[in-house]
Amino acid sequence: MSAEIVKPSALAPAIPGAPHAPDDSTTSALQIPEIVEKGTLMTKVSDKGQKRVTFRIDPDEGTILYKSRKNGIVPIEVIKELRSGKDARYYRAQYKLPEDAEARWITIIYILQGAYKTLHILADTQEAFAEWNTTLKKLYAVRQGLTAGVGNTEIRQAIWERQYWKGADEEGDQQLDFDDIERLCKRLHANLKTSEIQAFFKQADADSKGYLDFATFQKFVKLLKRRTDIEEIYERISGEYDGKFDQDTFERFLKVNQKETYSPDEFKAIWEKYSSSVTDPAKPNEPAILMTLEGFTSFLFSSDNSAFAEQGKAVWQDMTRPMAEYFISSSHNTYLVGHQLVGVSTIEGYIRALLHSCRSVELDIWEGDDEPMIYHGKTFTTKVSLRDICSAIAKYAFVTSPYPLLISAEVHCGVAQQEKIVDIMTQAFGDSLIQAPVEGRPTLTELPSPDQLKHKILLKAKNLFVVQKLTEAQAKLAAEKAVLEAEASSTSSSDEDPTKKDVVTGLKDKWNKLRGKDPNAPAGKKTIKMSFRLASLLVYTVGVKWHGIGGDGVDYAPEHIFSLSENSANKLLKASMTDLIEHDRTHLVRIYPKGTRVNSTNYEPHRYWAAGCQVVAINWQTFDMGYVMNQAMFQRNGRSGFVLKPQALRSPEGELLKKRTQHFLDVRVISAQQLPPLRDSKGQEVFDKSIPDPFVEVSLLIPDWTHSPFLPESSKIAGAKYSPPTDATATSATSARTITFKTKVVRDNGFNPVWNEHLHLPFDCVGGMTDLIFVKFTVRQKGKDDEDDEPIAIYCVPLGSLKQGYRHLPLHDSQMTQHLFSTLFVEIGVREVD
Repeated sequence: MSAEIVKPSALAPAIPGAPHAPDDSTTSALQIPEIVEKGTLMTKVSDKGQKRVTFRIDPDEGTILYKSRKNGIVPIEVIKELRSGKDARYYRAQYKLPEDAEARWITIIYILQGAYKTLHILADTQEAFAEWNTTLKKLYAVRQGLTAGVGNTEIRQAIWERQYWKGADEEGDQQLDFDDIERLCKRLHANLKTSEIQAFFKQADADSKGYLDFATFQKFVKLLKRRTDIEEIYERISGEYDGKFDQDTFERFLKVNQKETYSPDEFKAIWEKYSSSVTDPAKPNEPAILMTLEGFTSFLFSSDNSAFAEQGKAVWQDMTRPMAEYFISSSHNTYLVGHQLVGVSTIEGYIRALLHSCRSVELDIWEGDDEPMIYHGKTFTTKVSLRDICSAIAKYAFVTSPYPLLISAEVHCGVAQQEKIVDIMTQAFGDSLIQAPVEGRPTLTELPSPDQLKHKILLKAKNLFVVQKLTEAQAKLAAEKAVLEAEASSTSSSDEDPTKKDVVTGLKDKWNKLRGKDPNAPAGKKTIKMSFRLASLLVYTVGVKWHGIGGDGVDYAPEHIFSLSENSANKLLKASMTDLIEHDRTHLVRIYPKGTRVNSTNYEPHRYWAAGCQVVAINWQTFDMGYVMNQAMFQRNGRSGFVLKPQALRSPEGELLKKRTQHFLDVRVISAQQLPPLRDSKGQEVFDKSIPDPFVEVSLLIPDWTHSPFLPESSKIAGAKYSPPTDATATSATSARTITFKTKVVRDNGFNPVWNEHLHLPFDCVGGMTDLIFVKFTVRQKGKDDEDDEPIAIYCVPLGSLKQGYRHLPLHDSQMTQHLFSTLFVEIGVREVD
């Protein structure tokens, strides 16, 4: 590291008393080198070539800035990954830069306006690289900590105050006059009259200086952010218990309102964290330990009161069950980062998915000039080498989750390049790659568990030898069934019909031929073009074709896995959902989007999870409802990529599947806090747009596990909308049942809109599987001509993971990036209908 002067940034974990005079005891967490904050001349590398650009970081605004024709800006909260040095080797090699550039290379991967983007920076010196690399990682870590739910209120408040202080102090004189404050309120979309802003300004400016310094600005902010909704709740709860909020009152609040079941020790720890010593003026010598309004507010905003039941939990489910008993986070066409016909194939999709705990990735392997290549066959997508992808998988496979990774491969190569597939994979994955000889394998009675397969990579592809055996078995079953049916038909007739005899005789001859008893059959069988070495890699995930299930199906071994397109799966759900659930108890099944989804759209995966299907593959490059639901499901269980299926889908008795219950989800939509600002295509805030008119839409997405949904007449109120399950068309996605309610519109307020509106959403549930019902909260802007605009912000969670009581929901954009300062305050309840 160089000896540059460093200055404490606004991202320290406490709110400083003045802009540039923080308390040294509280600001040691993060410092920004002057070379980074003032600007560093470096090389920007892109497809268009190399360009000398000055880069700098604004720590208060939380942005990376660089001068170019478009004046680039990268908000740090939208960064998805930072790579430097050898971790960015793929890009350095792609742009054909020398190896010595690797030690000075930084790649920033981020999302802007719904698209993944990359920014490649090459520092001039090792010292400049070290300063930038260290600073970026620290800033990124702080922001990542804040975008993992609610909590960290002090740091979040400090960042907010610094960011908006700097934005309002256009002259840089460390003073904000009334005009500055009024412009700030407009920027915040606060619905305040000039007289109200003046009253707050005067109250904060107690010394009548005519301006606000940073300390008095903090007082103004406190007045601006006053939460009268929380004050009312606090006063009501205190009033119910002798007008004081003591330890007993708080314990009752947690049990009755929040439906919490803390142990005595857990409750004591929370009480001590948020209570404080309060002195009654009438009894100065008898201080009492109470929860003040400030402490109560802090608790409601904290991670201790998270809406997500598994917030902060590591892996907590039993990971020793057979692998068929888990849902597995899965991707489709992982190599693509866009359109299925003309998109770009790259290693990026694999890295992206693996870092988000995806545990099943897909390879389409085709014959290459020298080595196998990956691309979407018979399309105009670009190609990437299997070797590069396997190197990326090897590096990132277990960074986020230690549990097994399934590689689902479609192999379109001849035997020679199949041998190269084996060579490439064994070199890249080493001992992590599961393999066993084809002959002499012990017979499996059940699949191993995720715990037994930690840090292992499993290849799934069609084993053509097994495929042929199952095809023959299916043909024999079909022939035998036809013969039996023909015989039954012939014997049931009282008159002898020679035509029927001929039919039966012909069917018997065909059956004997299939059983190998045809004396006229030519010697030898058709040669199967499959490498025995490749077959040796197919151990616990042996790909086969679907040959029916239940009474009409063949006998599948535990390691056999077949894939179904969504269209085939939908037909199977309608015809024999119970048979599919039974099959999925012990066998893996993969579902994938139909081929006509050229824009890489997604279905709603919970339709297939509800049938017990484990490997429900999603296009991770498309940020639609299917993607959102998949992310919501697999934020569970420590983001391990494996979620234990509900007991109803694992129990062999099937009694739970017969239990259908009816419920209401009761949602009181109370208020929102600082809805995210509109941004342009460069990521800059848009100030000249009108103040939003927001409303909240609450939706339940329910698997179509019954034919008669619970829709009582009382639910058919203004604003309610029910959508039945639909199959996919050329222009729309597959969807399950959806019930949606909307609040009224609040006019001209994007800062602190209050609805205080009760919604009651009916739903039915089978076998207590609330984990497969999803709740989506969407904050929308009322558009022109009564058309609703794109969502301002969303929050989606499995109903089984949504806690009851008063909760602040963290809000995200449509790419599931959390807005740092935006929350929705709700009261949640679930009741069963007798």
